[in-house]
Amino acid sequence: MSLGISRRSFLKGAAALAAPTIIPASALGLQGATPPSERINVGMIGTGRQALIVSLPQLLNMPDVQVVAVCDVDAWRLADAKKRVDDHYGAGCMATGDYGDVLARDDIDAVLISTPDHWHTPLALEAMEAGKDVALEKPITRTIAEGQALVETAARTARVFRVDSEFRSQPGVHRAAELVRNGFIGEIQRVSVGVPGSDIGCPPQPAMPVPGELDYETWQGPAPRQPYTELGVHPPHAYGRPGWMRHLFYCDGMVTNWGTHLNDGAMWATGLERTGPVEIQATGTYPEPPTFWNVMTGFEIEYVFEGGLPWTYRTDRPYFLI
Repeated sequence: MSLGISRRSFLKGAAALAAPTIIPASALGLQGATPPSERINVGMIGTGRQALIVSLPQLLNMPDVQVVAVCDVDAWRLADAKKRVDDHYGAGCMATGDYGDVLARDDIDAVLISTPDHWHTPLALEAMEAGKDVALEKPITRTIAEGQALVETAARTARVFRVDSEFRSQPGVHRAAELVRNGFIGEIQRVSVGVPGSDIGCPPQPAMPVPGELDYETWQGPAPRQPYTELGVHPPHAYGRPGWMRHLFYCDGMVTNWGTHLNDGAMWATGLERTGPVEIQATGTYPEPPTFWNVMTGFEIEYVFEGGLPWTYRTDRPYFLI
């Protein structure tokens, strides 16, 4: 039988009977905060620059979300993330270098995965199998097979799966989609998408001592093994552009980096976001060997969508033209 007592009322009554204790109001759902029973507990796996600069501030400002755990194999980044979370809520956020600790917690509803690209799909699959909903940074996969595995696992486990792409939230993209989808520019003849040609090569790099704060073996994870060098991972004690984004062991470069944003915006505007091209032709250039960074430095891709719509995607500058 229900006694008709809400969680909020119970907590207020219990607080009145207990000895005086200083507890943040947000932890109890008081003073207008969302009650704990209505909040989504989130664990963040990966606390690099995307997580700390973009995602974490947004999560901390959501009244129906609470970040309860952070995970990273870089102890310096992990400590920074925990401090930021604890400064917002008060102490209590779990910090761990083992993502299994996050997935094992029954009170965590969802995870935000912001790791290097080579870890994206393996972690997302494990998280859904562990009963967690998943928000995954782009690009969500590196292969077609990984994409198929994510689709199958999300359906079988009935988990919520989403990809994070903040580009869609920009007013200009909303406006473009509104105009195109409502016929203000007439019949669509062609689509062109550009991204910066910022990827470069660099000379072969010497092996370096692994920084004490980094669990490099775990960081490599499913990737092929190679000696540690700073330009293959990320700058120590900083959030600058990481070198792994230009190495094929871990990433495919700009073609799947900014391209995820710009192509997505154009596909949303043209109503093609749940389809794909029926023809693809592509050319690309790679750094001259010997080189350590080895992703494409330039490319041009021609797609054809159902109905014959031509679509060009190239290195140039960031835009989509319809």
